[in-house]
Amino acid sequence: MRAFGLTVLMLSLSNVFMTFAWYAHLKDMSQKPWIVAALASWGIALFEYLLQVPANRIGYTVMTLGQLKVLQEVIALSVFVPFAVLYMKEPLKLDYLWAGLCLLGAVFFMFRGQWSPA
Repeated sequence: MRAFGLTVLMLSLSNVFMTFAWYAHLKDMSQKPWIVAALASWGIALFEYLLQVPANRIGYTVMTLGQLKVLQEVIALSVFVPFAVLYMKEPLKLDYLWAGLCLLGAVFFMFRGQWSPA
């Protein structure tokens, strides 16, 4: 359980960096040339990778590759929605809820074997 929790924590932090690297330049650097935004994003993405790579290595000791991917998508949406609403000032839409429910279905199918009684 420790490996799972550490994986979730590290992937969550990684996703914060990833989300800023991918999208913050749309707000903060919209008047700069795209190459400046790309270089700044690469700098931020370095920190993402410094967390994401070890997180996936740790997670792979207790989860399958498919489970890691679905976990990553759940975390990505969990980080993206507050970022979009609070930082980018996008409206909160029910579409985020529907997407989250779809991801819960993916979690069910990817992890259901682990939840079955032995």
